[in-house]
Formats: sequence, C-alpha cells, structure tokens
Amino acid sequence: MKRIVSFAAAAMLAVASPSFAQNKAPSEILNVSYDVARELFAQLNPVFAAEWKAKSGQVLEIKQSHAGTSRQARSIMEGLQADVVTFNQYLDIQVLADRNFVARDWQKKFANNASPFYSLPAFLVRKGNPKNVKDWSDLVRPDVKSVFPNPKTSGNARYTYLAAYAFALEQNKGDHAKAKDFVKKLLANVPVFDTGGRGSTTTFVEREIGDVLITFESETNGIRREYGDKGFDLVTPSLSLLAEFPVAVVDRVANKRGSQQVAQAYLTFLYSEPAQEILARNFNRVHNPAVKEKYKAQFPNLKLVTVDDVFGGWEKANKDHFAEGGILEQVFVNR
Repeated sequence: MKRIVSFAAAAMLAVASPSFAQNKAPSEILNVSYDVARELFAQLNPVFAAEWKAKSGQVLEIKQSHAGTSRQARSIMEGLQADVVTFNQYLDIQVLADRNFVARDWQKKFANNASPFYSLPAFLVRKGNPKNVKDWSDLVRPDVKSVFPNPKTSGNARYTYLAAYAFALEQNKGDHAKAKDFVKKLLANVPVFDTGGRGSTTTFVEREIGDVLITFESETNGIRREYGDKGFDLVTPSLSLLAEFPVAVVDRVANKRGSQQVAQAYLTFLYSEPAQEILARNFNRVHNPAVKEKYKAQFPNLKLVTVDDVFGGWEKANKDHFAEGGILEQVFVNR
C-alpha cells in the first residue's frame, strides 16, 4: 500500500514538474505574419483549430501578430516568441535562418519553396480611374501620386520597388541607369511612406491621400470588396513580379515550447484543399490544381517575372538594392 501511495505521489510531482510541462504540447501558438494578413488568418485559423482538435483532442488557440515583416523578424530576434512565421518575403525569413532561429534549409521543409500561395503587386485606383492609370509608366507622371509602404521596412514595398525596376528594365532594353531613374521618380511621387501595407491602405482609403495604392493583388481585391461604398477600380499592370509568401517553423522557439509538432501541422495545413480554397476566395493565387482551376477567372493574365530571373535571386537583389549603399538608398534621396 505504501508503495502504491509513493508511486501516486511521484506521479503527481512529475505532472507538476517543469520538465513534464515542457514536454506537454502547448495550448496556444503564435503566428507572426505580415501586415495585411489579419482577415486572411482570421478565416484560416478556426478551420485548422477544428482539424487539430478532431485529430489530437486538444483545444488550440492560434494567436496572431501583424506588422511589416522586417520589423517582425527583428522582434523575433529580440525575443518575440513566435512558433511559426508566415511572411511575404524571403529575406525576412532568411535573416532568421542566418541567426539560427529557423532551419538553414527552411525552403526545403515545405513545397513550392515553402510558399503555400503567392500574389503580385497590382494597383487600386479611385472609382472611374480619373488619372487613367494603366501601367507602371503612368506612375512617374507628375500628376499621379502613388501610395505604398517604405521599402526599408516592408516586404510588400520591396516587391513594388523591384516590380517597377523590372518593368523599367524591360522598357529600356536592360538599361540600369534608366531603371534607376524610373524608380527614383516613382519614389518621389509617394506622398506618405508608412511602415507596412496596412498603414498605406489606411492612408489611401481612409485619409484619401494619393491616386493609386500599390499592394498585393489579393489586397486590392479585398479592399474593393470591403469598401464597396467608397468605390475603387482594379488595374493589373502589363508586367509584375512573383510575390511568394514563405513560411517556416521558428525552431528555436518551437523546440523550447514543445510546439514543433503542432507548428509543422499548422503550416502543412496551408497546402490542404480547405486552406487553399480560403486563400483563393481571398484572391490569393494558389498551387492546388482543383482550386486553381475553380478560381482562374478572377486572376487576369499578365507577364509575371521572378526575382531569380531579373535580379539573380534574393541574395543578390538584397546586396544590389537593399543593403547599405545599394540602389534603393541611392534613389531614396531625402525621404
């Protein structure tokens, strides 16, 4: 009898001990994401939580953090306890990998370079398109004011900057001097540089500043749907840049918290047909063949170039354009 009591007491102590608690899967995880993804993950998270409960019996809360992804990456390195990241730009996950927060081979952990869905920079203009904006070339006219975030703080804006540069290269037969001049004029036409995409949306929609909002195609459609009473039109440029939305488990945090299994499952879920359906309904371009076919009518055709093809990959683009002394800094005069 004493042995049974002793065993029970030992078991109770084990349950109460820190080592046992660390091995128990947490009841919540934190997804640190990009600025304009609030509504998207508000739809995705309950579906995954229901699937996880059916599979594991565990009630899971998925918490969200949203901001410009460069700022988000810095926050994680400064101590923000993210279990997963769902970013909109390669560089901001790679910086975490370089500092051993994320696996070095993170792009190989999930399909499509760890990008469950993708988009591209597109334009949102005021009803009737009063400035007759049709392509990137219209955005350097002195009478057209564009709104997009600061490329120094926003992955969204870096896609905009690179898409404009790629367009200028094509228009000028690869002349980089003319492309630099083009993006310099584009940046000079921006009245307000917010730190992230959501701030730029507020500037354009609520404060009614600017003639054109440049953001992801998914966001332009979402804004038009949400603010139908204000009246906006969509403009798809002739050329744009593939904007991948890469994901990764923050291994340093997940291993410490015991959330590795649920974190992996959460990101894998984004590739599933139910998740791809939600993504496509929100105007994101997806990889699932059946969902892609179902929603193909809502995505205009255009020439879609990649960072690899035009800029030699993200590492070279970062060195040439976004590093200290790079082309962005050269053309971003007095801003």
